[in-house]
Amino acid sequence: MRAIQVQVPGGPECLMAVDLPLPAPAVGQVRVRAQAIGVGRPDVLIRQGTYKWMPPLPAIPGAELAGEIDSIGDGVQSWQIGDRVLVSSRELAQRGGCYVESIVVPEDAPYRLPATISCADAVSLPNLQLALALMQVGGKSPSAQPSLLITGASGGVATMLSRLAKHLGFITIGTSRKTLATDDDLMTGFDHVIASETGDLSSQVLAVTQGRGVDLVFDHLGGRTLIDALHCLAPLGTVVSYNIVQGAPSEDVFQVLRKLLAKSLAVRCFSMHTLDADRSNRRALMQSAIDLMAAGHVKPSTAQIFQLDDVRLIHIWLDAGSVSGKLVMQP
Repeated sequence: MRAIQVQVPGGPECLMAVDLPLPAPAVGQVRVRAQAIGVGRPDVLIRQGTYKWMPPLPAIPGAELAGEIDSIGDGVQSWQIGDRVLVSSRELAQRGGCYVESIVVPEDAPYRLPATISCADAVSLPNLQLALALMQVGGKSPSAQPSLLITGASGGVATMLSRLAKHLGFITIGTSRKTLATDDDLMTGFDHVIASETGDLSSQVLAVTQGRGVDLVFDHLGGRTLIDALHCLAPLGTVVSYNIVQGAPSEDVFQVLRKLLAKSLAVRCFSMHTLDADRSNRRALMQSAIDLMAAGHVKPSTAQIFQLDDVRLIHIWLDAGSVSGKLVMQP
């Protein structure tokens, strides 16, 4: 069985193609033959050896895999050979493990896929699950016509988050370093996209919202962007920070909040790992994601399909920040 391993952390060149024995399911386990493997930011952190929830080396990156069950261990009652499933490493004992042709997991780990969701689309479901969790922690807006800002509009999570927010009735605003207006796929979830490198972000957001600001900001960039996001908020607004790709905020966040005290603003730092010990909520969020996608209420962006052998090239693009939407590898 082919797999991609990190034996010594580092750059894309550290992703090594290896041949491993085909795993056999033990009692209470199933084996899933991969048809689609998702690629995302946590994979980069595992490759670099900096992931806070780092698996032991040699490590196999990969947080999601969709395919068919092709072998069943003794005692398994809930699955049959041929069942289509999604495997998310959020349901496993450790993160990663999905850059493989086949994976063995406990029988209670996979999610059943309906016929209306392809395997290539299914590996976007963890992003939709995260989007649902972000909306859950963001809280309800006091506005009759709520609005939100999503930084880094072309990212995989941002795409799912914008489409979910549109489904929930929000006015959606995104930021991007490049023009998305001609990309119908990425623009599906956004009412407005602001070029983040042309002018002051807060003044542009205030112009779009007739001076009110937005009720929610979801930011994964950090750095200067998080500080600018605070100035984009309406009274009682909240910034939800779920990553800091550009580093720590460029100013003291508490001091900025005090300067904006008349608005009574809030900042929440969120990680999906908060739900590691909350299995019922975590799985309920994923089932909601499956139901929304299956019904066509939240559609995935068109996947960019690659082969497992392209993994180093994909990671070069990830490091350069030159990708958009969901990246998918086929074994």
